[in-house]
Amino acid sequence: MRRLLARKDLVTVLSRNPVEARSGLPEGVRVAGYTPNTAGPWFDELAQTDAVVSLSGEPVVGVRWSPAKKKEFEDSRIGVGQTLVKALERVPEQHRPKVLIGASGVGYYGARGPNEDVDEAGTPGRDYIALLAQRWEEAIAPAAALGVRVVRGRLGLVLGKGGGALEKMARPFRMHVGGPIGSGKQMVSWVHIDDVCGMTLMAIDKPELSGPMNVTAPNPVTMDQFAEAIGIILHRRSYLRVPEGAVKALFGEGAEPLLTGQRVLPKVAEAMGYEFEYPELLAALESVLGPD
Repeated sequence: MRRLLARKDLVTVLSRNPVEARSGLPEGVRVAGYTPNTAGPWFDELAQTDAVVSLSGEPVVGVRWSPAKKKEFEDSRIGVGQTLVKALERVPEQHRPKVLIGASGVGYYGARGPNEDVDEAGTPGRDYIALLAQRWEEAIAPAAALGVRVVRGRLGLVLGKGGGALEKMARPFRMHVGGPIGSGKQMVSWVHIDDVCGMTLMAIDKPELSGPMNVTAPNPVTMDQFAEAIGIILHRRSYLRVPEGAVKALFGEGAEPLLTGQRVLPKVAEAMGYEFEYPELLAALESVLGPD
């Protein structure tokens, strides 16, 4: 939002709780009410915008999966995407947004070996997270038939201040008990939040960009390397490995995203000429975990 405002764009946020949302948003952002899985006045908001960015999705990592949780995962991704397309259908063609940017994840590709490079042409996986990502992307795909350019961002582990998976990983290090998760050989395809914003703006601005785009840094690392880098930034040792069995005992089936990974490369963004603000992990972690 700050990036968009800085270049004088008009920004509207759709929120399930507009009153609460206003208190935490930058000045100049307009807020409108939103019912993600049902029709409502928010449908009309789409007729007044050039671009729609949809990032909704209940967190799937670091929680124990259950049938009820899986329904939340699916409703917040697939259901929301389908409703969004219905909203676009109701907008007169001449007033429809020019582009819809959705976000799935690198889990789309399924678990891969540490030496296997995967770009946007990679085949999809068959595990639960991979299938969820595929259905997530399929939910917004029909917008293309409405004349809306569709970009399917596949996000890696986002490094940013204020929470998320990184903060959960960093907390044990601050208590001097940090270390890698599982074997440590699984790949971590990460990306700094500033580059998420940068690639999103690029997707808005470039009419020739459509289809899948890996939203990851160009230098993925192993879990061992990732943990070691956190330790370096926090001046702590990375030595207390979390055993695979302990992760499975805690999260059950939900342990899979933590114990597996994929070496994902941002070939589309690079081909479009995107210049990364944080191509290397240590600098990215320093900006997030280091002193302000």
